[in-house]
Amino acid sequence: MKIAVLSGKGGTGKTLVSVNLAYTLGKANYIDCDVEEPNGFLFFDKDFNNQVKPEDIITAKIPRVDELKCDGCKKCVDFCKYNALAYTKRLMIFQEVCHSCGGCMLVCPQKAIDEIEKEVGKVRYSRFEDVNVFTGMMKIGEASGIPIIKRLLSLADDKDTIIDCPPGSACIVMESIQDADYCVLVAEPTKFGAHNLELVYKLTKLFDKKVGVVLNKCLEGENPSEDFCINNNIEIIGRIAFDKELGYLNSKGIIIAKEADKYKEVFEDILEKIRRDNDETVIGS
Repeated sequence: MKIAVLSGKGGTGKTLVSVNLAYTLGKANYIDCDVEEPNGFLFFDKDFNNQVKPEDIITAKIPRVDELKCDGCKKCVDFCKYNALAYTKRLMIFQEVCHSCGGCMLVCPQKAIDEIEKEVGKVRYSRFEDVNVFTGMMKIGEASGIPIIKRLLSLADDKDTIIDCPPGSACIVMESIQDADYCVLVAEPTKFGAHNLELVYKLTKLFDKKVGVVLNKCLEGENPSEDFCINNNIEIIGRIAFDKELGYLNSKGIIIAKEADKYKEVFEDILEKIRRDNDETVIGS
């Protein structure tokens, strides 16, 4: 089973939930798809001391033009829907917005375009007890981490898998959730939290995913994110209280489900509700 954990913005507790769900599952895969700023490994293996195999360098194919063959017909420019090509006195290629589809090469009648490999990031592997940890790291300055995310998602074996998605609702989030069986949305109890929850909820509906919400940093009183769930008939599968002890442990990179049974029970209950919603007879070990 693949469980994707999302949030409408950073700082809501998405990685806190992801890491502790993976640990509570026991034998599991933890995949950190937040490739711009990955930090889940800080809980599992702060220095990658338990790296189990060499890191993979991830590349993407980008077009290259042979200016001696190019006659300026602009068919490649017309084909590219991402505006990665332009023609003035010569063909210009904007690597930052190229999606590596290869279409420009196929439509060129002069065969003036081929492809070269460009490094976009890397994937690192480590292990913590029974959890396989896969971390993607995008190269600084790159515009898209999608090739890294595709590689990460291809690595999971048949164990239950927690996907720690990038924050927000952009293309890299879509790539992260497309094969997920269930989406956990993490939200804070504020007006801004409810706004961002609505955005990411709409994204999951585009993919027709089963959804449950975890409310983090809960206090007594008004909770706009809870109101949004009630008004839209979205199940709240977990509540995590605003807790100074939890905040202290989390800031130290300590897995709270490992540290104290009271926290582990919270994540066991979340997993039980996910199991019920997906009619799974077995989840974790």
